[in-house]
Amino acid sequence: MKLVNIGFGNFVSLERVVSIIGPDSAPLKRMIQRAREEGKIIDATFGRKTRSIINLDSDQIVLSALQPETLVARIDPKNNEENEEENNA
Repeated sequence: MKLVNIGFGNFVSLERVVSIIGPDSAPLKRMIQRAREEGKIIDATFGRKTRSIINLDSDQIVLSALQPETLVARIDPKNNEENEEENNA
C-alpha cells in the first residue's frame, strides 16, 4: 500500500484516490457542501484555505491545503520532472 502525504502529517492511500481537483468552481463547492451535510468529508486543511479536493473510491472527499500540482508531484515525481522540462522549453 502506497501512501501520499497530503499535508500536515496526513496521508491518503494511493489505491483509494479517484481524482485530485481544484475547488474553484461553483459545482465543486456545492459538492463539498453536500458531502459535508452527508458526513462524507475529511477536512485535512487544519484551518487553511482548501486548495485541492481528493475524491476517494468510497465516495468520501478529502480536503487538502496543498495545490493539486503539488500532490501529483508527490504521487509521481517522474511525471513532475517531465512537466518542468516542457515548461522550460
